Amino acid sequence: MPSLRAEPTKTLAPYACHAGASRGRRHAEPPAPTRDDFQRDRDRIVHCSAFRRLVYKTQVFVNHEGDLYRTRMTHSLEVAQLGRSIARSLGLNEDLVETVALAHDLGHTPFGHAGQDALDQCMQPHGGFEHNLQSLRVVDVLEQRYPEWSGLNLCFETREGILKRCPMAQARAYELAEPGGVGQRFISGTQASLEAQLTNLADEIAYNAHDVDDGVRSGLITLGQLREVPLVERFVTEALDAHPGLRAMPTRRVLAETIRRMLSAQVYDVIDTTRGALSALAPRSADEARQHDGLVGFGDNMRRASAELKRFLFAHLYRHPQVMETTSQARRIVADLFAIYMGRPAEMPDEFGQADDPSRAVADYIAGMTDRFASREHQRLTGERLFS
Repeated sequence: MPSLRAEPTKTLAPYACHAGASRGRRHAEPPAPTRDDFQRDRDRIVHCSAFRRLVYKTQVFVNHEGDLYRTRMTHSLEVAQLGRSIARSLGLNEDLVETVALAHDLGHTPFGHAGQDALDQCMQPHGGFEHNLQSLRVVDVLEQRYPEWSGLNLCFETREGILKRCPMAQARAYELAEPGGVGQRFISGTQASLEAQLTNLADEIAYNAHDVDDGVRSGLITLGQLREVPLVERFVTEALDAHPGLRAMPTRRVLAETIRRMLSAQVYDVIDTTRGALSALAPRSADEARQHDGLVGFGDNMRRASAELKRFLFAHLYRHPQVMETTSQARRIVADLFAIYMGRPAEMPDEFGQADDPSRAVADYIAGMTDRFASREHQRLTGERLFS
Protein backbone atom coordinates (compact mmCIF):
# COMPACT_ATOMS: atom_id res chain seq x y z
CA MET A 1 0.00 0.00 0.00
CA PRO A 2 1.50 3.39 -0.94
CA SER A 3 2.33 5.84 1.84
CA LEU A 4 -0.34 8.41 2.66
CA ARG A 5 2.29 10.88 3.77
CA ALA A 6 2.10 14.21 1.97
CA GLU A 7 4.93 14.92 -0.43
CA PRO A 8 6.67 18.31 -0.28
CA THR A 9 5.00 20.83 -2.56
CA LYS A 10 7.80 23.36 -2.61
CA THR A 11 11.56 23.53 -2.59
CA LEU A 12 13.08 24.93 0.58
CA ALA A 13 16.36 26.79 0.74
CA PRO A 14 19.25 24.97 2.45
CA TYR A 15 19.10 27.45 5.36
CA ALA A 16 15.40 26.76 5.99
CA CYS A 17 14.15 24.46 8.73
CA HIS A 18 13.21 21.13 7.16
CA ALA A 19 10.57 19.16 9.04
CA GLY A 20 12.37 15.91 8.24
CA ALA A 21 15.49 17.23 9.98
CA SER A 22 13.68 18.55 13.07
CA ARG A 23 15.41 18.18 16.42
CA GLY A 24 12.26 16.38 17.45
CA ARG A 25 9.80 16.33 20.31
CA ARG A 26 10.43 15.84 24.00
CA HIS A 27 8.34 12.66 23.83
CA ALA A 28 8.93 10.50 20.75
CA GLU A 29 5.92 9.86 18.54
CA PRO A 30 5.47 7.93 15.31
CA PRO A 31 5.11 10.13 12.21
CA ALA A 32 1.69 11.12 10.95
CA PRO A 33 0.73 9.53 7.61
CA THR A 34 -0.40 12.74 5.84
CA ARG A 35 1.37 15.62 7.59
CA ASP A 36 4.95 16.56 8.40
CA ASP A 37 5.89 17.48 11.97
CA PHE A 38 5.46 21.25 11.58
CA GLN A 39 2.04 20.84 9.98
CA ARG A 40 1.12 18.55 12.83
CA ASP A 41 2.24 21.20 15.36
CA ARG A 42 0.11 23.81 13.61
CA ASP A 43 -2.94 21.59 13.80
CA ARG A 44 -2.39 20.90 17.49
CA ILE A 45 -2.24 24.62 18.18
CA VAL A 46 -5.40 25.38 16.21
CA HIS A 47 -7.31 22.74 18.16
CA CYS A 48 -6.06 23.66 21.64
CA SER A 49 -8.10 25.53 24.25
CA ALA A 50 -5.65 28.43 24.58
CA PHE A 51 -5.95 29.21 20.87
CA ARG A 52 -9.73 29.40 21.02
CA ARG A 53 -9.55 31.82 23.92
CA LEU A 54 -7.54 34.31 21.83
CA VAL A 55 -10.75 35.42 20.11
CA TYR A 56 -11.84 37.12 23.36
CA LYS A 57 -8.48 38.58 24.39
CA THR A 58 -7.57 42.23 23.94
CA GLN A 59 -5.14 43.51 21.34
CA VAL A 60 -5.53 47.25 22.09
CA PHE A 61 -9.26 47.65 22.59
CA VAL A 62 -11.04 45.56 25.22
CA ASN A 63 -13.32 43.05 23.56
CA HIS A 64 -16.59 44.67 24.61
CA GLU A 65 -15.65 47.99 22.98
CA GLY A 66 -16.48 46.85 19.45
CA ASP A 67 -16.85 43.75 17.31
CA LEU A 68 -14.58 44.95 14.49
CA TYR A 69 -11.42 45.68 16.47
CA ARG A 70 -8.55 43.22 16.35
CA THR A 71 -8.26 40.56 19.01
CA ARG A 72 -5.32 38.30 19.78
CA MET A 73 -6.90 35.76 17.45
CA THR A 74 -7.24 38.03 14.42
CA HIS A 75 -3.80 39.48 15.12
CA SER A 76 -2.27 35.99 15.12
CA LEU A 77 -3.96 35.18 11.81
CA GLU A 78 -2.62 38.39 10.25
CA VAL A 79 0.89 37.60 11.47
CA ALA A 80 0.60 34.12 9.95
CA GLN A 81 -0.53 35.52 6.60
CA LEU A 82 2.27 38.08 6.41
CA GLY A 83 4.85 35.57 7.59
CA ARG A 84 3.87 32.94 5.04
CA SER A 85 4.01 35.48 2.21
CA ILE A 86 7.54 36.52 3.13
CA ALA A 87 8.70 32.96 3.84
CA ARG A 88 7.55 31.79 0.41
CA SER A 89 9.69 34.41 -1.32
CA LEU A 90 12.76 33.54 0.77
CA GLY A 91 12.54 29.77 0.50
CA LEU A 92 11.83 29.40 4.20
CA ASN A 93 9.42 26.92 5.73
CA GLU A 94 5.93 28.45 5.49
CA ASP A 95 4.36 25.82 7.72
CA LEU A 96 6.78 26.51 10.56
CA VAL A 97 6.28 30.27 10.23
CA GLU A 98 2.51 29.83 10.35
CA THR A 99 2.78 27.50 13.34
CA VAL A 100 4.89 29.92 15.39
CA ALA A 101 2.65 32.83 14.40
CA LEU A 102 -0.49 31.06 15.58
CA ALA A 103 1.17 30.12 18.89
CA HIS A 104 3.13 33.25 19.74
CA ASP A 105 0.43 34.91 21.87
CA LEU A 106 -1.07 31.83 23.57
CA GLY A 107 0.28 32.98 26.93
CA HIS A 108 -1.09 36.51 26.79
CA THR A 109 -3.27 37.60 29.68
CA PRO A 110 -6.71 39.15 29.35
CA PHE A 111 -6.64 42.92 28.68
CA GLY A 112 -3.45 42.89 26.63
CA HIS A 113 -0.27 44.48 27.96
CA ALA A 114 -2.17 46.09 30.84
CA GLY A 115 -3.11 42.63 32.10
CA GLN A 116 0.44 41.36 31.66
CA ASP A 117 1.94 44.31 33.53
CA ALA A 118 -0.53 43.91 36.39
CA LEU A 119 0.08 40.17 36.66
CA ASP A 120 3.84 40.66 36.48
CA GLN A 121 3.65 43.15 39.35
CA CYS A 122 1.60 40.70 41.41
CA MET A 123 4.09 37.93 40.66
CA GLN A 124 7.26 39.89 41.46
CA PRO A 125 7.76 38.11 44.82
CA HIS A 126 7.28 34.80 43.01
CA GLY A 127 9.47 35.11 39.92
CA GLY A 128 7.46 37.53 37.79
CA PHE A 129 5.31 36.93 34.74
CA GLU A 130 6.13 37.33 31.03
CA HIS A 131 3.80 36.33 28.22
CA ASN A 132 6.50 34.76 26.01
CA LEU A 133 7.50 32.42 28.82
CA GLN A 134 3.83 31.76 29.50
CA SER A 135 3.17 30.86 25.85
CA LEU A 136 5.84 28.19 26.09
CA ARG A 137 4.37 27.04 29.41
CA VAL A 138 0.96 26.72 27.75
CA VAL A 139 2.22 24.37 25.03
CA ASP A 140 4.66 22.49 27.29
CA VAL A 141 2.60 22.08 30.47
CA LEU A 142 -0.85 23.64 30.71
CA GLU A 143 -2.69 22.14 27.75
CA GLN A 144 -4.08 18.77 28.87
CA ARG A 145 -5.04 16.81 25.76
CA TYR A 146 -2.98 13.62 25.78
CA PRO A 147 -2.98 10.57 28.07
CA GLU A 148 0.80 10.15 28.35
CA TRP A 149 2.11 13.70 28.84
CA SER A 150 1.15 17.27 29.63
CA GLY A 151 1.27 19.95 26.96
CA LEU A 152 1.12 19.58 23.19
CA ASN A 153 4.53 17.89 22.74
CA LEU A 154 5.56 20.27 19.96
CA CYS A 155 8.76 20.16 17.96
CA PHE A 156 11.88 21.95 19.15
CA GLU A 157 11.71 24.41 16.24
CA THR A 158 8.17 25.47 17.09
CA ARG A 159 9.02 25.88 20.77
CA GLU A 160 12.15 27.95 20.09
CA GLY A 161 10.09 30.24 17.87
CA ILE A 162 7.52 30.79 20.60
CA LEU A 163 10.27 31.72 23.08
CA LYS A 164 11.54 34.88 21.44
CA ARG A 165 12.77 36.48 24.70
CA CYS A 166 14.09 34.87 27.86
CA PRO A 167 15.91 36.20 30.97
CA MET A 168 19.24 34.50 31.57
CA ALA A 169 18.15 32.97 34.86
CA GLN A 170 15.18 31.35 33.16
CA ALA A 171 17.33 30.23 30.22
CA ARG A 172 19.65 28.44 32.66
CA ALA A 173 16.65 26.79 34.31
CA TYR A 174 15.44 25.58 30.90
CA GLU A 175 18.92 24.31 30.07
CA LEU A 176 19.14 22.40 33.34
CA ALA A 177 15.81 20.71 32.70
CA GLU A 178 16.40 20.19 28.97
CA PRO A 179 20.12 20.26 28.02
CA GLY A 180 20.60 21.67 24.52
CA GLY A 181 16.95 22.70 24.39
CA VAL A 182 15.15 26.00 23.96
CA GLY A 183 17.18 27.84 26.61
CA GLN A 184 20.56 27.04 25.11
CA ARG A 185 20.69 29.78 22.48
CA PHE A 186 20.22 32.53 25.07
CA ILE A 187 23.25 31.20 26.93
CA SER A 188 25.43 30.65 23.86
CA GLY A 189 24.43 33.86 22.09
CA THR A 190 23.22 32.16 18.92
CA GLN A 191 19.98 32.99 17.13
CA ALA A 192 16.62 31.34 16.67
CA SER A 193 15.79 29.85 13.28
CA LEU A 194 15.23 32.19 10.35
CA GLU A 195 11.55 31.21 10.47
CA ALA A 196 11.33 32.32 14.11
CA GLN A 197 13.09 35.61 13.33
CA LEU A 198 10.74 36.20 10.40
CA THR A 199 7.64 35.57 12.53
CA ASN A 200 8.88 38.06 15.10
CA LEU A 201 9.23 40.73 12.40
CA ALA A 202 5.85 39.85 10.85
CA ASP A 203 4.36 40.39 14.32
CA GLU A 204 5.74 43.93 14.36
CA ILE A 205 4.53 44.71 10.83
CA ALA A 206 1.06 43.38 11.59
CA TYR A 207 0.42 45.21 14.82
CA ASN A 208 1.66 48.56 13.51
CA ALA A 209 -0.70 48.30 10.55
CA HIS A 210 -3.78 47.07 12.36
CA ASP A 211 -3.32 49.46 15.26
CA VAL A 212 -3.36 52.30 12.73
CA ASP A 213 -6.57 50.86 11.30
CA ASP A 214 -8.26 50.28 14.66
CA GLY A 215 -7.05 53.60 16.03
CA VAL A 216 -8.71 55.56 13.22
CA ARG A 217 -11.83 53.37 13.32
CA SER A 218 -12.16 54.10 17.05
CA GLY A 219 -11.90 57.85 16.52
CA LEU A 220 -8.98 58.13 18.95
CA ILE A 221 -6.58 59.18 16.20
CA THR A 222 -7.25 60.71 12.80
CA LEU A 223 -5.77 60.23 9.37
CA GLY A 224 -4.71 63.87 9.57
CA GLN A 225 -2.64 63.14 12.65
CA LEU A 226 -1.15 60.05 11.06
CA ARG A 227 -0.01 62.06 8.06
CA GLU A 228 2.53 63.68 10.38
CA VAL A 229 4.35 60.33 10.31
CA PRO A 230 6.51 60.20 7.13
CA LEU A 231 5.84 56.51 6.49
CA VAL A 232 2.07 57.07 6.48
CA GLU A 233 2.23 60.36 4.57
CA ARG A 234 4.24 58.67 1.82
CA PHE A 235 1.53 56.11 1.15
CA VAL A 236 -1.41 58.48 1.59
CA THR A 237 0.14 60.67 -1.09
CA GLU A 238 0.81 57.68 -3.35
CA ALA A 239 -2.76 56.44 -2.92
CA LEU A 240 -4.30 59.84 -3.71
CA ASP A 241 -2.04 60.41 -6.70
CA ALA A 242 -2.82 56.96 -8.12
CA HIS A 243 -6.55 57.24 -7.44
CA PRO A 244 -7.64 60.92 -7.48
CA GLY A 245 -11.24 59.87 -6.91
CA LEU A 246 -10.28 58.80 -3.39
CA ARG A 247 -10.25 62.48 -2.38
CA ALA A 248 -14.04 62.52 -2.58
CA MET A 249 -14.47 59.18 -0.83
CA PRO A 250 -14.77 58.36 2.87
CA THR A 251 -11.59 58.32 4.94
CA ARG A 252 -12.08 54.60 5.44
CA ARG A 253 -11.20 53.86 1.80
CA VAL A 254 -8.20 56.19 1.79
CA LEU A 255 -6.93 54.53 4.95
CA ALA A 256 -7.42 51.02 3.55
CA GLU A 257 -5.44 51.81 0.40
CA THR A 258 -2.74 53.51 2.48
CA ILE A 259 -2.35 50.51 4.79
CA ARG A 260 -2.32 48.10 1.83
CA ARG A 261 0.53 50.03 0.23
CA MET A 262 2.41 50.37 3.53
CA LEU A 263 2.16 46.64 4.23
CA SER A 264 3.36 45.77 0.73
CA ALA A 265 6.32 48.12 0.98
CA GLN A 266 7.36 46.69 4.34
CA VAL A 267 7.03 43.11 3.11
CA TYR A 268 9.08 43.83 -0.01
CA ASP A 269 11.69 45.65 2.05
CA VAL A 270 12.10 42.65 4.36
CA ILE A 271 12.34 40.28 1.40
CA ASP A 272 14.95 42.40 -0.41
CA THR A 273 17.03 43.12 2.69
CA THR A 274 16.97 39.54 3.96
CA ARG A 275 17.67 38.10 0.53
CA GLY A 276 20.74 40.34 0.28
CA ALA A 277 22.02 39.28 3.70
CA LEU A 278 21.48 35.60 2.93
CA SER A 279 23.19 35.94 -0.43
CA ALA A 280 26.22 37.57 1.16
CA LEU A 281 26.68 34.96 3.91
CA ALA A 282 25.23 31.93 2.09
CA PRO A 283 24.50 29.77 5.14
CA ARG A 284 24.40 26.11 4.15
CA SER A 285 22.00 24.91 6.81
CA ALA A 286 19.48 26.14 9.37
CA ASP A 287 22.03 25.61 12.15
CA GLU A 288 24.65 27.61 10.28
CA ALA A 289 22.14 30.44 9.83
CA ARG A 290 21.64 30.45 13.62
CA GLN A 291 25.27 31.53 14.02
CA HIS A 292 24.64 34.90 12.33
CA ASP A 293 22.82 37.89 13.79
CA GLY A 294 20.55 40.18 11.80
CA LEU A 295 19.85 38.03 8.75
CA VAL A 296 16.12 38.80 8.77
CA GLY A 297 15.12 42.43 8.97
CA PHE A 298 14.26 45.77 7.46
CA GLY A 299 16.67 47.95 5.58
CA ASP A 300 17.95 50.97 7.51
CA ASN A 301 15.43 53.45 6.09
CA MET A 302 12.41 51.24 6.67
CA ARG A 303 13.61 50.33 10.16
CA ARG A 304 13.77 54.00 11.11
CA ALA A 305 10.41 54.76 9.49
CA SER A 306 8.75 51.83 11.25
CA ALA A 307 10.19 52.87 14.60
CA GLU A 308 8.83 56.39 14.10
CA LEU A 309 5.35 55.02 13.43
CA LYS A 310 5.62 52.89 16.56
CA ARG A 311 6.54 55.96 18.62
CA PHE A 312 3.54 57.83 17.24
CA LEU A 313 1.16 55.00 18.14
CA PHE A 314 2.60 54.77 21.63
CA ALA A 315 2.17 58.49 22.27
CA HIS A 316 -1.19 59.06 20.59
CA LEU A 317 -3.04 55.72 20.77
CA TYR A 318 -1.67 53.48 23.51
CA ARG A 319 -1.41 56.48 25.86
CA HIS A 320 -4.70 58.06 24.82
CA PRO A 321 -6.79 58.98 27.91
CA GLN A 322 -9.63 56.68 26.85
CA VAL A 323 -7.27 53.73 26.43
CA MET A 324 -5.53 54.59 29.70
CA GLU A 325 -8.85 54.61 31.55
CA THR A 326 -9.59 51.11 30.29
CA THR A 327 -6.02 50.10 31.15
CA SER A 328 -6.45 51.26 34.73
CA GLN A 329 -9.66 49.24 35.14
CA ALA A 330 -8.02 46.17 33.58
CA ARG A 331 -5.06 46.38 35.95
CA ARG A 332 -7.41 46.57 38.89
CA ILE A 333 -9.36 43.50 37.79
CA VAL A 334 -6.19 41.42 37.45
CA ALA A 335 -4.71 42.62 40.75
CA ASP A 336 -7.97 42.04 42.63
CA LEU A 337 -8.37 38.55 41.18
CA PHE A 338 -4.81 37.64 42.10
CA ALA A 339 -5.27 38.74 45.71
CA ILE A 340 -8.61 36.95 46.04
CA TYR A 341 -7.39 33.65 44.58
CA MET A 342 -4.24 33.70 46.71
CA GLY A 343 -6.39 34.04 49.79
CA ARG A 344 -9.21 31.79 48.64
CA PRO A 345 -7.79 29.15 46.26
CA ALA A 346 -11.03 27.14 46.44
CA GLU A 347 -12.57 29.81 44.17
CA MET A 348 -10.51 28.32 41.33
CA PRO A 349 -11.00 24.95 39.63
CA ASP A 350 -9.37 22.07 41.51
CA GLU A 351 -6.38 21.72 39.16
CA PHE A 352 -5.37 25.28 40.05
CA GLY A 353 -6.65 25.53 43.62
CA GLN A 354 -4.80 22.39 44.73
CA ALA A 355 -1.50 23.02 42.93
CA ASP A 356 1.88 22.67 44.64
CA ASP A 357 2.94 26.22 43.64
CA PRO A 358 -0.07 28.42 44.57
CA SER A 359 1.21 31.70 43.14
CA ARG A 360 2.14 30.20 39.76
CA ALA A 361 -1.18 28.37 39.64
CA VAL A 362 -3.04 31.63 40.22
CA ALA A 363 -1.01 33.29 37.46
CA ASP A 364 -1.74 30.37 35.12
CA TYR A 365 -5.46 30.61 35.83
CA ILE A 366 -5.67 34.38 35.35
CA ALA A 367 -3.46 34.37 32.24
CA GLY A 368 -5.77 31.82 30.64
CA MET A 369 -8.86 33.97 31.10
CA THR A 370 -10.57 35.91 28.34
CA ASP A 371 -11.42 39.57 28.89
CA ARG A 372 -15.07 38.90 29.53
CA PHE A 373 -14.51 35.92 31.82
CA ALA A 374 -12.08 37.95 33.94
CA SER A 375 -14.62 40.79 34.12
CA ARG A 376 -17.40 38.41 35.14
CA GLU A 377 -15.23 36.68 37.74
CA HIS A 378 -14.27 40.03 39.20
CA GLN A 379 -17.92 41.05 39.41
CA ARG A 380 -18.85 37.70 40.99
CA LEU A 381 -16.15 37.92 43.63
CA THR A 382 -16.26 41.66 44.42
CA GLY A 383 -19.77 42.73 43.47
CA GLU A 384 -18.32 45.52 41.31
CA ARG A 385 -18.90 45.93 37.58
CA LEU A 386 -16.01 47.82 36.02
CA PHE A 387 -16.81 47.17 32.35
CA SER A 388 -20.34 47.56 31.00
